[in-house]
Amino acid sequence: MSTTTVSAYAAPAPKAPLERVTVPRRPVGEHDILIDIKYAGICHSDIHQVNEDWGQALFPMVPGHEIAGVVAEVGPGVTRYAVGDRVGVGCFVDSCRECDNCLAGQEQYCAKGMSATYPEGSDGQPAYGGYSTHIVVDENYVLGIPEGIGLAEAAPLLCAGITLYSPLSRWDAGPGRKVAIVGLGGLGHMGVKIAHAMGAEVTVLSQSLRKREDGLRLGADHFHATADPATFTELAGTFDLIVNTVSAVLPLDAYLGLLRTGGTLVNVGAPADSASVNMFSLINGRKQLAGSMIGGIRETQQMLDFCAEHGLGSEIETIGVEQINEAYERVLAGDVRYRFVIDTSTF
Repeated sequence: MSTTTVSAYAAPAPKAPLERVTVPRRPVGEHDILIDIKYAGICHSDIHQVNEDWGQALFPMVPGHEIAGVVAEVGPGVTRYAVGDRVGVGCFVDSCRECDNCLAGQEQYCAKGMSATYPEGSDGQPAYGGYSTHIVVDENYVLGIPEGIGLAEAAPLLCAGITLYSPLSRWDAGPGRKVAIVGLGGLGHMGVKIAHAMGAEVTVLSQSLRKREDGLRLGADHFHATADPATFTELAGTFDLIVNTVSAVLPLDAYLGLLRTGGTLVNVGAPADSASVNMFSLINGRKQLAGSMIGGIRETQQMLDFCAEHGLGSEIETIGVEQINEAYERVLAGDVRYRFVIDTSTF
């Protein structure tokens, strides 16, 4: 394929509604794969990017880093995939491949900066994401989607799934471990599913009990409302691991009080404002406050294989492209259970 234009949905300016556009895609190079995108998940970070909540960005912006599709063309040097294979692309499409982190399979922490799927490429030029019909990606940054997962249900795993799998794996969620997931949204619901499949005793900490039935259905053993002050008294010193998925500033000292001695509170949600913590909340009990960001290519493939083995996929609502702006509003209102996925056949 020579350089061509493809249909996409883009925000023309910060905070602007998304609209139909065409964008260029590069030719298929020696080690490139042309992917016919079938589904693209809507991540809350897409909305943060469009609204420039995390700083100045490039526009027009085609969001989307939860991409699932089928290989349509391969470059002559491609060895990992063939035309017709089911594949996915997550939050990044390249890295330096030379630093210690890249060599360790942790490309998401590339010392020179990974190349995000959007909105800016390594050359400083706009990079267009998955709200599109096609994308060209180096084979080394493409994931294989096992047959045990539907493509639509797999799309959000490329961000939401790996964002929760990585810390749950890193901090040993499993039999005999008590794990709490803060927030039952697009990220949190996958945390419940994955932690349960790993064998942990799982508790959901949500603002209210409104989603209690869902939480228990997804695999939680317990469900508590954080708006009730009694929750923090009753559960003090309970958990080995807490994974916080919400994109709002929380009272971290209160949540650290829920940890056992040596426990860890891992943050994967990214609020726009800073949070504070009293150091004695960490010192008293040798507790850890940590962060985690997606996963490398190898770990993301492990996550997909794990989800296929355990029959896990994201809980989704499939939409057409004309519903994207409405979906953004509903995400901000918390009105989705639990991930919107765009059917790109509607372009």
